[in-house]
Amino acid sequence: MPYLPLPRAVDLREVGLRDGLQLEKPIPLEEKLELLGAVVATGVRRVEATSFVSPKAVPALADAEQVVDELKQWPDVHFSALVAGLGGARRAVAAGMPELEYVISASDGHSLANARRTSAQAVDAVADIAALAHEAGGACEAIIAVAWDCPFDGRTPADHVVDIARKAVDLGADRLCLGDTIGTTTPGRVVELVEAVRAACPGRDVGVHFHNTRGAGLACVLAAAQIGVTQIDASVGGLGGCPFAPGASGNIATEEVVYLLEESGVSTGIDLDRVLEAAAVAERAVGHALSSNLYRAGGRLQPRPRRTD
Repeated sequence: MPYLPLPRAVDLREVGLRDGLQLEKPIPLEEKLELLGAVVATGVRRVEATSFVSPKAVPALADAEQVVDELKQWPDVHFSALVAGLGGARRAVAAGMPELEYVISASDGHSLANARRTSAQAVDAVADIAALAHEAGGACEAIIAVAWDCPFDGRTPADHVVDIARKAVDLGADRLCLGDTIGTTTPGRVVELVEAVRAACPGRDVGVHFHNTRGAGLACVLAAAQIGVTQIDASVGGLGGCPFAPGASGNIATEEVVYLLEESGVSTGIDLDRVLEAAAVAERAVGHALSSNLYRAGGRLQPRPRRTD
């Protein structure tokens, strides 16, 4: 019944356990695993479980090895972990996590703040990281951060993002994802960049990762879906943000994406009520209110009883 040119189904990736928690104070492993269990219970098929980065830089994810060791509890879920360099990739593979997401900043300003190297140097590392993942039986997804705008360098040229994507694929990246790290893009820009990257990298899935900093996150999801994007990141309760990008607030909320798409006739395979339950677990774990409008309002509209007097 969709009145929009939308795909029949999309594949959401839950990033609350990594992107959602990286700005928070560290929470105990037991609470993190409770949240992970609640997230898996929603029916989500892909989960970004953690990140193998410097524990000093991101103390909330210092328990990456312990988290990965617990993932065998959920054998039907496809788990992955984010890395920022070859050292993190080696840690991940050694811990039993060969499904890697490697972040490449599309601007030197963000790349230097995030990984202390230029964007070109980050691209060059794809070959070694992809080879490591492949040798371990996994895959390497190149996530291009600040793909639309950078808090240090301003607007990111689209042709530069396309060039990074093409080089990453040539060096062994299996998939691509475009990140709106500071939540500044808009639907028209989303369509233009996704289409340009697709044209340059035929045969590669191109996913999207939006932040809702300026309230346009869901509009960008809809625009991406209308051109056939089916790989979409979201975070339970709208948790998240980048510690190396000033002003970057939470991700788009999983429950809001599920509501938007399911009500538009697009299957997500995710139970909205279970996502709201997971958001409650997340809120207790982090100890503060979540940004998700839908979480505060509740799920689908429930009819009020009619008065009989």
